[in-house]
Order: sequence, then C-alpha cells, then structure tokens
Amino acid sequence: MLEYLGKGEHLLSLWLGLFVATGIGAGIVSGYFKARKIQPRGFKWKIFRNEAGFAVINLAITGLLLGTIKTKLVAIGAISFNPAPAVWWTIALEYALYFFLFDTYFYWLHRWMHKEPVYSWVHKLHHKSTSPNLLTTLSVSPLESLINGGFVPLFLAVFTVHDATVALIVPTNIIMGLYVHSGYEMLPRWWNRSWATKWFISATFHDQHHRYFTGNFGGYTTIWDRLCGTMRPKFEPDFDKIKQRRKTDDAPVTTASETA
Repeated sequence: MLEYLGKGEHLLSLWLGLFVATGIGAGIVSGYFKARKIQPRGFKWKIFRNEAGFAVINLAITGLLLGTIKTKLVAIGAISFNPAPAVWWTIALEYALYFFLFDTYFYWLHRWMHKEPVYSWVHKLHHKSTSPNLLTTLSVSPLESLINGGFVPLFLAVFTVHDATVALIVPTNIIMGLYVHSGYEMLPRWWNRSWATKWFISATFHDQHHRYFTGNFGGYTTIWDRLCGTMRPKFEPDFDKIKQRRKTDDAPVTTASETA
C-alpha cells in the first residue's frame, strides 16, 4: 500500500504540474487571468526568485523527513489502511472527518504561529510574499512544513480509513494549497452570498491574510474565523470589488460607430 501511495502521489504531482503549467500558459496568451488578479501590481520577481530557492530547500528536507516518518509508522503498524470496498457515503464521511479536523488543526496552529517568538522562528519566511503566487505554497520553513504536513500521518495513525479516502486526501492538500496561493480569484461573485458556499475559503480570503498579516487564518473553511471574530471585516466587500472589476474588464468594448 505504501508503494502504491508513493507512485500515486508522484503521478498526481506530475499531472497537476502539467495542468498548472498549461493553464498558466493559456492564461497569459489569452489574457484570461488579467481581470482575475487579486493584487494587479503585487508581483515582484525578486520575491519569486527567493521563493523558488526556499521551495527547493523545503521540499528536500521535509520530503525526506515526512517520507521517513510515514514509512516507519507503516512498518510498525501504527498506520494501516482498510482495503475493503466501501459505499460512497462511507468514503464521504471519512473524507469530511479529515477535512474539518485538518481545518481545525490548521486554524489554531496558524494563529499560534502568528505569536512571537514562534512567528519569527517558524512562520515569517512564508510571509515574505505579501502578494502570493503558486510558489508561495512551498516557500515555508521546513519546521512549518513538518507542523502542517504532519497532520496526515497523525490522522492516519488515529483513524483507519479506506484506500479511496486516502486517494482523496492527497490531491486535496495539493490543490487547496495551490489555489489559495494562486493570486487569482476564480470563484463566482455569489460565492460569499450563498449560505452553502460562504463557509469555504477563496483565494481572496487567504490572499488578504498575506497582504495584511492578520485575520483569515482558516485553511479550508471560514468557520473558525467567523466563530472567533478573526475574519477581516472588509473581506467580503473586497471580494465583490474583484468580481466587479472582472465583470467590467470582460465586457465587450463598444466603438463610437456602434453607438452612432
């Protein structure tokens, strides 16, 4: 099972990398992303270059450490998987359990990481980028990566879930990390107005955390931020402004001859 997961994660990372690269290339050519950029003037090549270096160092260290930890836990039987077939609602319940437990874990540790001296030692590196991009996802200190990435082995050690559930957990971590740091808002304007969707974070939600350094601590949802009063008061109005800007920029240009 461990070998299967390793191969699956490698293949998934390859396909996701190709997907992201293709999307970026197509977006640059077509101008699709221009109106969806959250901070139009926020990108800085110097920050991007530094993030690339930090990302390589982080992946080299934490990839080895987390991989070793997972291998040891599986070897001693602390982590095991349920290979039996399961109905869809069982997989959904196991996945929901992971989703909301990780969101709780991340929220409270994230708030803790914003307190000194923890901030300077653990989290400050990640906040070098006030206008995040895809590389910001990996531009963190190895210690922070171990804290965040350590939740999955911990969860699997406590709960014996089905193979299919694990297959959902891995891409969720990758996709959510890339999306919230993308710097582009793709969600529809009604997202924060619907009771069913407003509880889930958007790229704007996390982008504002990088821009202002406070508030919006949630990893997957806005639930804890809403309950604890840490959601930025201007988040939803700012989200609407971005959507309105996109609507204006996407509107067809009317020439003088067409209005005559």
